[in-house]
Amino acid sequence: MENVQAIKQRFGIIGNDVKLNRAIEKATQVAPTDISVLVTGESGVGKESIPKIIHSLSHRKHGRFIAVNCGAIPEGTIDSELFGHEKGSFTGATQTRSGYFEEADGGTIFLDEVGELPLTTQVRLLRVLENGEFIKVGSSKVQKTNVRIVAATNVNMFEAIEKEKFREDLYYRLSTVEIHLPPLRDRRDDIHLLFRKFAADFAQKYKMPAIRLEDSAVKVLLEYRWAGNIRQLRNVAEQISVLEQDRSISANTLTGYLPGAGKNLPAVISDKKSQGDFGSEREILYKILFDMKGDLNDLKKLTLELMQSGSSQKVKEENQNLIRKIYGKSDAPDDFEDLARNSGISTENYPAIEDYEDSEALEVLPVAQDQELRNTEDKYHFAEEIEEEETLSLQDKELELIRKALERNHGKRKAAAAELGISERTLYRKIKQYDL
Repeated sequence: MENVQAIKQRFGIIGNDVKLNRAIEKATQVAPTDISVLVTGESGVGKESIPKIIHSLSHRKHGRFIAVNCGAIPEGTIDSELFGHEKGSFTGATQTRSGYFEEADGGTIFLDEVGELPLTTQVRLLRVLENGEFIKVGSSKVQKTNVRIVAATNVNMFEAIEKEKFREDLYYRLSTVEIHLPPLRDRRDDIHLLFRKFAADFAQKYKMPAIRLEDSAVKVLLEYRWAGNIRQLRNVAEQISVLEQDRSISANTLTGYLPGAGKNLPAVISDKKSQGDFGSEREILYKILFDMKGDLNDLKKLTLELMQSGSSQKVKEENQNLIRKIYGKSDAPDDFEDLARNSGISTENYPAIEDYEDSEALEVLPVAQDQELRNTEDKYHFAEEIEEEETLSLQDKELELIRKALERNHGKRKAAAAELGISERTLYRKIKQYDL
């Protein structure tokens, strides 16, 4: 088995990052076997190099190596591309065609952007992984194939599984061994080395002197985030090599080729996308209403205690936490006259509580009369406690979401289906079902 440095020289891989070396080691270890491999990493990190290493070091190296970009093939034709089709199986199928799995028999097939595969194709791929069988489009004959599958994706597979965009059983069949390639920003020591290699390559290609970065420019190069990873770094090196007359590149010159350089401010990015704006707005309104109801109940409790005790100072001491909760720590009133004033209640026509304590003209009601008065006052008290029960029917919720999505997109089914996270065909079926 070749060592890591020999592999790098053979396949033109540049860098000494520990995570990169570990990825190459894993590739060389799994190469002699036939187990499936999933290569993960951001777009532009060079995931296509790993399948080539695995194929060249395996016993299938004399067989065919076919790379398929799953994201570039339309959903309607991808089954035909991968598994082939029979003559007349669909409009335009003028002759029988072999698919990639048939052509790659005895070799290796590399499925790039495997996370973009439609669910129907994922079922077919799962069968190939489990027993090596597939059926051409328009045929009923089961065919066998002996291929080694290496897949790659820049999609977060666990999120795709959670959103039901990728089959969980297929993920575990593909990722028998998972190899992760680090982003360029995590390979800080390799950035300048890669830039110099690209600059030398383009100088030779365009027959001009190689560009050289000043120390200040090197610092800018290392601090940039490189969202496009190695692909973006290569493009920047090519642009500067062709467009700049001065072969010594300053920091200001380099910054002009880096989008957003010097503006890398932190941003809060939500991991979860809402199903629609109307859903989040309704949740916000519900929260505000619940908070208002809680504050109202707290005020009722505070007022009742004040009326029963007759001592504002005593109530204030016993309900400090409640007062702070309603008015906040800094805005809490010093006494209940301030409380009334803050609440917009005029106290001019109401005597103070102490006046009631000293008054001899306070009328004392008999128990029966007092009870009758309470019953009269509370006659409509139940109206405040009635809450509209929201229906829990999934059918009603689904109907409401579909109707709002169609309204928001002015009846355009394709846009409404995308917002709801379902296919246009499913939305059409639902529209007919609910007679919308």
